[in-house]
Amino acid sequence: MQVGLLSDIHGNRVALEAVLADMPAVDALACAGDVVGYNPWPGDCVDAMIDPTPLYDAVGRDDLPVDEVPTVMGNHDRAVANETTFRFNGMAAAGVEHAEEELDDEQLAWLAELPDERTEFDGRVKLVHGHPDDPDRYTYPEEFSPRMLGDEDVLVLGHTHVQHVERYGDGIVVNPGSVGQPRDRDPKAAYAVVDLDALTVETHRVEYDIDAVRAAVEDAGLPEKIGSRLKMGR
Repeated sequence: MQVGLLSDIHGNRVALEAVLADMPAVDALACAGDVVGYNPWPGDCVDAMIDPTPLYDAVGRDDLPVDEVPTVMGNHDRAVANETTFRFNGMAAAGVEHAEEELDDEQLAWLAELPDERTEFDGRVKLVHGHPDDPDRYTYPEEFSPRMLGDEDVLVLGHTHVQHVERYGDGIVVNPGSVGQPRDRDPKAAYAVVDLDALTVETHRVEYDIDAVRAAVEDAGLPEKIGSRLKMGR
């Protein structure tokens, strides 16, 4: 069974379309949170997790799974659902406020119902956003540990926007990287594919039209740096 892993889409529909166009044929998708925030298309990205088929049609794919994408709640998702910017910086706060204005009641309800963690695919894959012990904890690659693993074969997390995979005996910890705002000095959109039969993970990067996103950021009245930082991948 092949599962496409997404995380930190952050309202970047252009990057998400590029990822879906590039992704090998898989049996399922899963997302480690932060569907919204920062970028101009929070509603489109929420809708794509609820029903991905319109985006498949947009990128010419008919060989990807059509089910709702199992997703956990990221900190930006929580901020939008709770209508608070917490202690976010100006860029993050602006993205939250934009999403609050853009999302309809159904989309907001979907965000609010997301769990902090979930286990999928017969218990073999656990999804969290930051860390199994704390959904808001930034867990960078150097902090990965076999102690993070429970009964699952694969632990998927996001939050840092840094793509990385570590294998520990019979278990794997993977951050598929950020679809919509990479921060590992590679501006290409990131995702991963796990093969649950072979218990292997392949990481992927794909270019997308960053200039189109920058223009949309400006048109939406969002801080210019949200778009300009995409060029640097940080």
